[in-house]
Amino acid sequence: MKIRTHIAPGICGFDTVVTADTEDSQNVTFEFVSECETIKEFEKQVNEISPVDAIQTLGPEENPILTRARELLRTKGCCEACIVPAGAVKIMQVAANLALPKDVSLTITRE
Repeated sequence: MKIRTHIAPGICGFDTVVTADTEDSQNVTFEFVSECETIKEFEKQVNEISPVDAIQTLGPEENPILTRARELLRTKGCCEACIVPAGAVKIMQVAANLALPKDVSLTITRE
């Protein structure tokens, strides 16, 4: 199953399209399309550990995608709260039938 999502990450303006693909509902590969150099590097790092076992990521160990993201975002000096890695994990779960497909959103308001 192939799942695609468009992520508008916010103030940086680097919209990203992420595709998660699996043939066995467990082992998932990814494709990232973005103008962000950090996300391009992130894609390379995710491809190093791909296919990712989606079922195993539900265990007590930290998700390997989020681990790579955290390390990369810290070393690049980017926002550690970048939403793209979390979006990739979400669509991985949908592709592997571990979550239902439902749009998510974040609305930020200064009060």
